[in-house]
Amino acid sequence: MSSDAQARSTRPGAARPGGRTARTRERVLDAVTSLLLEEGYEALTVDAVAARSGVHRTTVYRRWRDTGSLLADSLDAAREQTWEPPDTGTLLGDLTGINRQIVAALTEDPSITRALIAASFRSPAAARALRSFWEDRYARAAVAVERAARRGEAAGNVDARTVLIASCAPIFYELAVMRSPATEDIAERYARAGVAVAARRP
Repeated sequence: MSSDAQARSTRPGAARPGGRTARTRERVLDAVTSLLLEEGYEALTVDAVAARSGVHRTTVYRRWRDTGSLLADSLDAAREQTWEPPDTGTLLGDLTGINRQIVAALTEDPSITRALIAASFRSPAAARALRSFWEDRYARAAVAVERAARRGEAAGNVDARTVLIASCAPIFYELAVMRSPATEDIAERYARAGVAVAARRP
């Protein structure tokens, strides 16, 4: 439930109202992103972020304290971005659109989405923030399943999260875990799995 733009939304220029605090946050989170992409988690220290961002190290330490806090705030910034699922008029179209965004985020090179997922295994704070990010995306995407139920494409009592996981989770498994190449039909193929789950009736 990401897109190219959302995958890069750890650089949240308009995430919060303007002012020096917002500009400082933007510079620091830009530095987090660039260090993760260029050098990986091992290079991500508060001192390195301060040096890369040009923000005084005492300011960075005072606000973010450690690497986990920096990663968590990067994910919080991504969650703050405006995002709604596609509205194509069909559940298959909506799920395919969501999946295409995920494919784009996971296959761009370098991929901040993959970098943040990897970093979450090294930082409990980042792991908690990543779970919160996905919970937010699932909650926002649920409207696609709710629309489908109103159109009669989905069972009225279907669990939206179950449908979304059936559609989206295989994309992450194929591309982020197995590192399989992204086939042309991957987005629609797994979207059809979500549609099948949505149509099941007790």
